[in-house]
Amino acid sequence: MSRIGKNPITIPAGVTVDVTSTVITVKGKLGQLTQEYADVSISIEEGVLLVTRPTESKDHRAKHGLYRSLISNMIVGVSEGFTKELELVGVGYRASNQGQKLDLALGYSHNIVLEIAPEVSLETVNEKGKNPIIKLSSFDKQLLGTIAAKIRGFRKPEPYKGKGVKFVGEVLRRKAGKSA
Repeated sequence: MSRIGKNPITIPAGVTVDVTSTVITVKGKLGQLTQEYADVSISIEEGVLLVTRPTESKDHRAKHGLYRSLISNMIVGVSEGFTKELELVGVGYRASNQGQKLDLALGYSHNIVLEIAPEVSLETVNEKGKNPIIKLSSFDKQLLGTIAAKIRGFRKPEPYKGKGVKFVGEVLRRKAGKSA
């Protein structure tokens, strides 16, 4: 029984939802997102969107919760947006940006230059005495998560000193070093 799929989604003011037989389009003040769907039916009644499944088969139950979550993320994204912050922990680790180009110095022999998609806004914060922070914000949660994971993948935090690129607020599993 999908408890997520049964939850109704309230559509806030300023957001329009268009449903066709296989595609749902959500427009808001921050942008427009589309998503293809199958094996579920979507209905809109009085500003509330409901996702229902035709049968109780395992495939239909899985897609019921999946599409409800995707549509909910689309509605929140175009109305409020999403943000992710990454922190660079390590001596000499730096981040700077010029427009949509992110320049990372992560202890390698060369700097890593990454071109960020135009849908994602990029900001780097460098304060003296604090670790550099990369702020990413977008209306597309999937794209935002993909870009943040790619940046983190350049230098994942290691378990002994915690050096690397980590999400702000992420708790790392630390290991004890050699015992003397």
